[in-house]
Amino acid sequence: MRKEPRQARSRATVEAVIEAGARILSEQGWVGFTTNKVAEAAGVSIGSLYQYFPDKVSLVGAIRRKHLDDSLAAVRNALAAALPLAGFVEVLVSNIVEAHKIHPGLHRVLLDEAPGLESYRTQNIQIEAQYISYYTEAVAMHRPKKTDASDETIGITISDAIDGVIHNAARRGNLHEPRIRHELVRMIRLYLGDAS
Repeated sequence: MRKEPRQARSRATVEAVIEAGARILSEQGWVGFTTNKVAEAAGVSIGSLYQYFPDKVSLVGAIRRKHLDDSLAAVRNALAAALPLAGFVEVLVSNIVEAHKIHPGLHRVLLDEAPGLESYRTQNIQIEAQYISYYTEAVAMHRPKKTDASDETIGITISDAIDGVIHNAARRGNLHEPRIRHELVRMIRLYLGDAS
């Protein structure tokens, strides 16, 4: 971002721009994504948009960051519920699916079309570390110690499995299908040793 919003009104402007940008990316893809469309959809002037985002690539970076923050919150909130394994996995998968259903086409565009993915990866190493730490904590709480694999290794495996299934379901447009959610929950529970 060009500058940090300090006042409530400025923060609301930035949030409106990011939300409008995510909606346009989701619905129209990278080809249909322009700062003029985003400003119009957000109800702000193009000058207001440029106060915070010097170009559309920087705006995409903010959209990616918001999506990562939503994903972190999904895992953090599932952990905070302090449920037994079956309930935890249901809440976890449900939270992550819901975070991805807001703009279902967004993931396809962010992963397949929009530029800047490499710089985004290197800038967000800390976010990924936090994400993995939540999964590691969940594994430590819920799995019986029957394997030589570390909690972190299993946490990474579960994180990657969930992300892969949900991201591909979002790309295919079938994220809303209950069978996807059901099978994902079943897979994680079985992997963690819940035979019930």
